[in-house]
Amino acid sequence: MTDIFVFGSNLAGIHGAGAARFAVQRHGAIYGQGIGLQGRSYGIPTKDERIETRGLVEIERDVIEFMAFARSRPDLTFYVTPIGCGLAGYKRPQIRPMFDGMPPNCRFAETWEDADL
Repeated sequence: MTDIFVFGSNLAGIHGAGAARFAVQRHGAIYGQGIGLQGRSYGIPTKDERIETRGLVEIERDVIEFMAFARSRPDLTFYVTPIGCGLAGYKRPQIRPMFDGMPPNCRFAETWEDADL
């Protein structure tokens, strides 16, 4: 199975820092594409086109879309990083519940367990 790196992105597709930059360097993320499957990565936008943090409702909508996509692709496995918990400024307890009911071909990155984040 192919492992897909799931990262927090922005709608402008400027993958310049954090997990997004790593996604470009190591997982084929496409500069200029802010959402969806790209190479061996999948972007969930936590910031808008102006690189301003998106609201939790907007992020959750895209998380739901991601989970539907993951269910449609049982041939892939998804490694879900703590989206929105870095440069977007959210705390893990605000984001992690959005992934309740995540399909079995998805798993959380170990960094979800980082203390005090």
